[in-house]
Amino acid sequence: MTISEVISKIENRIPLQQAEDFDNVGLLCGVPGRNVSGILVCHDALENVVEEAIQKNCNLIVCFHPIIFSGLKSLTGKNYVERAVLKAIENKIAIYAIHTAFDNDLFGVNHGICSHLGLKDLKILQPKKNNLKQLTVFVPKEHSDKLKEALFSAGAGNIGFYDECSFTLNGNGTFRPVEGSNPFSGQQNIRENADEDMISVIFEGYKQNAIISAMKAAHPYEEVAHQIYQLDNENQHSGLGMYGELQEEMDEKDFLRLVQEKFGLEVIKHSDFTRKKIRRVGVLGGSGASGIKSALSKKCDAYLTGDIKYHDYFMAESKMLICDIGHYESEQFVTQQLFEILSQKFSTFAISKSIEKTNPVNYFI
Repeated sequence: MTISEVISKIENRIPLQQAEDFDNVGLLCGVPGRNVSGILVCHDALENVVEEAIQKNCNLIVCFHPIIFSGLKSLTGKNYVERAVLKAIENKIAIYAIHTAFDNDLFGVNHGICSHLGLKDLKILQPKKNNLKQLTVFVPKEHSDKLKEALFSAGAGNIGFYDECSFTLNGNGTFRPVEGSNPFSGQQNIRENADEDMISVIFEGYKQNAIISAMKAAHPYEEVAHQIYQLDNENQHSGLGMYGELQEEMDEKDFLRLVQEKFGLEVIKHSDFTRKKIRRVGVLGGSGASGIKSALSKKCDAYLTGDIKYHDYFMAESKMLICDIGHYESEQFVTQQLFEILSQKFSTFAISKSIEKTNPVNYFI
């Protein structure tokens, strides 16, 4: 199996279109047509991780954070980024990053955090405007089922945990073939009446080309009457952060002890105690100060994330306990999650989970 074939299967599960616009996700270096000998899954593709891949005969590294992010204009080995990338290239190792595509995934980074805390009734904290569109197409009634099958196969009609969703109305359509036409039915210069179905389906914008191609291939008409509408709907199954409920409410200090235990933490920075019970908890892996207002609006009693700055803590306003558990610490389950996803998808070659340390932060207690 080639690198491009492996990537296609990964992106079928975790679409890169879920990633934030600023992000540098996808294949960062490597030859797409090269056969895969093994996959190493890691958090950061640092030089020591590339060396681990060499030792394990893995020529594809699937990492969470992109080692190449911005400003890379040369490769001379002058810093840790360039040394890692050079080492990968010299040893014919490809590097593929998933980052915010997995942050925004319904079962991604934040789902892992919630699972370890035992939260239930999970919802997206900041739903993503995922470029949702609606297709309406007219087709002869006897070809309606065939067309719907083609649309569904191309990815149309997926709404949350449901697929093959559509709506159909029957009616009478008219058209008149003119000179130059090759009509499916009727004669030139004579108005034709047809028993037609109007089919409506919703789809994510990045699927548009595939869906339109499938529609035209399955449609009997020479000219396919259809419209595409841009929707303002939020995607309730994709976005940054999550929030959910603890099984039982608890005191703030007991909650912090729970977090400390579940995440193996030595230190938790937090805002002033609110003197309220903790029941609803919001989470956002990585740098999550941007989610504080959303967590407050969702009436969260506590909010877990990383990289909180001094002034960010004032935003709690005694309504919510803000907890900085560390950037890496909030994302520490990602490698295992990706390892499990890839292990289910690929069984013909070795998949390893990196044992190398990539967290640069240490604590002196």
